[in-house]
Amino acid sequence: MNKILLHIEGLAVLVLSIYLYSFNEYSWWMFILLLLAPDISMIGYLVNDVVGAKCYNIFHTYSLTITILLVGILLSNQLVLAIGLIWSAHIGMDRAIGYGLKYTTNFKDTHLNRV
Repeated sequence: MNKILLHIEGLAVLVLSIYLYSFNEYSWWMFILLLLAPDISMIGYLVNDVVGAKCYNIFHTYSLTITILLVGILLSNQLVLAIGLIWSAHIGMDRAIGYGLKYTTNFKDTHLNRV
């Protein structure tokens, strides 16, 4: 049951992020171009599982995207807001389909399940 709630939460974040992105009429080309950008953090796995998991988790936590969104709001910077919404959408998408934060044991071990 808890796992299902985490998937639903991810879907809700994805839908809300897309709605706010659309509402603000940001560029859909930028959305498509940057949607998978946070996955560049997987490059840490070239070092080892521990470094890879830490890099991945830093780039896949809502704390970071909320901070980016707050900075965008405080600075009234539309580009920063757009990037924060795209990043949030990415994390929500990952959670909705079952990709969670990584454990240091193996890339496939996540807080949602084994991928």
